[in-house]
Order: sequence, then C-alpha cells, then structure tokens
Amino acid sequence: MTIGTLYFVGRGRGVTDKKMQEFYIITIFITAIAAAMYFLMYTGFGVTTVTAGGEELTIYWARYADWLFTTPLLLLDLALLAGASRNTIFTLVGLDVFMIGTGLIAALETTPAYRIVWWGISTGALLVLLYFLVGTLSKQAKTKSPQVQTLFGQLRNIIMGLWLLYPVVWLIGTEGTLGILPLYWETAAFMVLDLSAKVGFGMVLLGSRSILEDAAGVTPSEPEPEADVAA
Repeated sequence: MTIGTLYFVGRGRGVTDKKMQEFYIITIFITAIAAAMYFLMYTGFGVTTVTAGGEELTIYWARYADWLFTTPLLLLDLALLAGASRNTIFTLVGLDVFMIGTGLIAALETTPAYRIVWWGISTGALLVLLYFLVGTLSKQAKTKSPQVQTLFGQLRNIIMGLWLLYPVVWLIGTEGTLGILPLYWETAAFMVLDLSAKVGFGMVLLGSRSILEDAAGVTPSEPEPEADVAA
C-alpha cells in the first residue's frame, strides 16, 4: 500500500488542473489510509477478540476502519469520472457507510445467529449499492466520451467483481459460521482483495492522463506552431 501511495504521488507530479488533481488526491489517500491501517494490524493494535458461541474469534477492527474511509473514496473517484450528480454521490456514500457499519456490527456481535443476520443486512446494502453502480451511475457516465465510458466500465467492473468476494470470504472465514478458511488464509484473502481494489484500481484510473483530462473537461494544451524560416 505504501509503495502504491508513493507511485500515485509520482504520477500526480506536474498536474496543475484542480479538477484533475482531485483524482490523484483521492487515490493517494485511499492507499495511504490503507497502509496506516495495515500497520496497525501488523503491530497488534488494530486487533481485538470476541467470544461468540463459546469460541474466541480474532477480529481485525482496523480493517473495518480502513474500509469505512477508503471505500467511499473509491466510489467518489468512480462518481467523479462518471460526472455523477450530488444526490447520486450522497446515495452511494450513504449506502457504503451503512454497509461497512453493519459489517462491523456483524464482526463484533457475540451471538452467532445475530452475526449472520447483520452479515445479511450488510450484504444486502452491498447489493443495493452495486445496483446503483450498474444503473444510475452507469447511465450518468454515458454522457461522457467513449474513452471515459470505457475506463469507467473497467473500474466499475473491478469494484463489482472484487467487492462481491468480500462477504464470501467473511462467511467462509473465521468471522463467519462456516470456518472453512483458517485465520491466516482469511487474512491473506482480504489482503489480496484490498491490494487489487485499491492499488490495482488506482493504477487503472491514473494510467491515462489524457482520459482524465477528458473526464475533467480539461482542454489539452496545443503545441506552439513552428516559426516560419525564410528560404
């Protein structure tokens, strides 16, 4: 995450347009926040234990703190690319915060049955959020150029594909009821998903400065005409 942050800082050097800078600033904060939260988990501060059904579970609460800040920023990047309305942005961020909040309740709940209920509520919010991505946000993105639409579609599909895996990993891991994945592999799975959803997302988004100029409505500077040389 730290390497990704430094890479995005480097990519943003020389960008002077304020609208274009928004993409770089948001993407830098996504990986910077994630790096800080992973350091919390590494040092043991971002970890707690919960006893559910007579079994002690290890809960990385810093992971949820990470998601609470970074997932709305990911959606904001996507919304700015699509030229979304303010109401659409508020709806997406509200659904996202509700999804992460109820997911944290599921992780901290001590009654196994209630854990699954809260997991279901959180997953339901995710499905509604993805419905807005496919519907309202995609419709608003159609007002953009074909190049911007293509980039938006790629990023939207990355978000949808990866985010659908999070509740699955939760359910089959130690935090869910199935317990198929041991803690080590559950943590590794979340780490791979996080790297893909944050660093991978950012590399695709910031990969083409010309497309971001198009999305931000920036007119590329034209080269100065060559001076006439007398024969």
